[in-house]
Amino acid sequence: MTAPLQEIDGPDGAIGGPKKVTVIGAGIAGLVAAYELERLGHHVQIIEGSREIGGRIHTHRFPGGGRAGPFAELGAMRIPAGHRLTMHYIAELGLQNQVREFRTLFSDDAAYLPSSSGYLRVRDARETLVNDFAAGLPNRHYRENTLLFGAWLDASIRAIAPRKFYDALHDEIGVELLNLVDHIDLTPYRRGSAGNRIDLHAFFADHPQVRSFCPPRLERFLDDVLDETSSTIVRLRNGMDELPRRLASRIRGEISTGQEVVGIDVRDEAVILRIRQGFRTLTKTCDYVVCTVPFTVLRRMRLTGFDQDKLDIVHQTKYWPATKIAFHCREPFWEKDGISGGASFTGGLVRQTYYPPADGDPALGAVLLASYAIGPDADALSRLSEAERTAVVTRELSVMHPELRRPGMLLGVAGRAWGSHRWSWGAATVRWVQEAALREAERREATRPQKGLFFAGEHCSSKPAWIEGAIESAIDAAHEIEWYEPRANRVFAASRPSPSDGSV
Repeated sequence: MTAPLQEIDGPDGAIGGPKKVTVIGAGIAGLVAAYELERLGHHVQIIEGSREIGGRIHTHRFPGGGRAGPFAELGAMRIPAGHRLTMHYIAELGLQNQVREFRTLFSDDAAYLPSSSGYLRVRDARETLVNDFAAGLPNRHYRENTLLFGAWLDASIRAIAPRKFYDALHDEIGVELLNLVDHIDLTPYRRGSAGNRIDLHAFFADHPQVRSFCPPRLERFLDDVLDETSSTIVRLRNGMDELPRRLASRIRGEISTGQEVVGIDVRDEAVILRIRQGFRTLTKTCDYVVCTVPFTVLRRMRLTGFDQDKLDIVHQTKYWPATKIAFHCREPFWEKDGISGGASFTGGLVRQTYYPPADGDPALGAVLLASYAIGPDADALSRLSEAERTAVVTRELSVMHPELRRPGMLLGVAGRAWGSHRWSWGAATVRWVQEAALREAERREATRPQKGLFFAGEHCSSKPAWIEGAIESAIDAAHEIEWYEPRANRVFAASRPSPSDGSV
């Protein structure tokens, strides 16, 4: 596994002397790459096209009348506790005291989900979900717990996957899988006040062999289902943007915002960047460059000196859009409805609704992450104007939460449509439909350098769509630059250790 780099003894702490490195992008991948390269003794500058740092970590803070108002995570909002690189940086940056539980989908018995008979509470959904699931099976001879397992797996997929993707997966919880599960005692995995649901994450952790009986598309999607329904996910109490802010404060080199790279020319001895600053376009000659921007942004630049295979992966890598809409509410009305946190599956265009903890001053109101949608569902919302989006989300969500229509309840709205956001043009690479061998081949090609131009970002990692993937790729890029042999115009001297084996 990739490991954080250790500082290396030698002239200026760098093998062969310090290098001058320009990092494109001040998201997590760019910041970690700069941080690690500086620890190794190299000189680093970061250039960022937008006026913000953090990339797809975006914490929106609502006004609080001069005080710290409530906030919403419009980008990355959670970290699986098993993501050891991310947890390492949280500890190294002194953020351990901010780590809190992230309550996720269906974790609250009072949350809602849609069914054939309308919205149901999680605590009351068992019978309806089981009957709906069993009605689609060729026979119903399975034990009660097996049907409950299938029903909650189906409900979780329906809540997490875009609607069109779910339609293709719906029938893949097949007989072979249920036959195997029917021989396993599921009693230890029943959760909820009445044991009305199955802890899928714990079950698959204890029975990894069951995954081999899942149809290929379902098996590839299962990691996302298990991550999003896990009980071991965390957040940062004061906002996820604390992570990029703390990283930036540790970097000695210049971090320049408002500098948009519009062209990259790779040459034998240098990488030439064309940078737009306001109405001017400047040229910067760089010894080494780490490009961390999404390929959706990179392919809008003028690229020269790239080989054809690299251009192909840049133009062919697919990204899922995501749209988040947060409501600043006068009060956390959901608490009076018995909901203390977690998330409901709303359905429709809204998809998922999260209830963040109301940690701040009650007089400043509370935040409801009213809608979190991905894929075509996110695109449908992003095509609407802000007023239309607010109206659609309010209308759909009011069926479940009529309190939203009370006069003065809605104080403000904030949103981010990542699929149409200028600095991302997508939320994350998602490779659910690909075989493992193809996923790895694409990752390697995405990462492969072009002479002095290196690449990092979640799209270059084994964990796309997560902060962990961005960090992993940044550490690997720092390894590659450290061991780059420019005279041979190739990456790695013969004795270079592999970045994936944890060595330095």
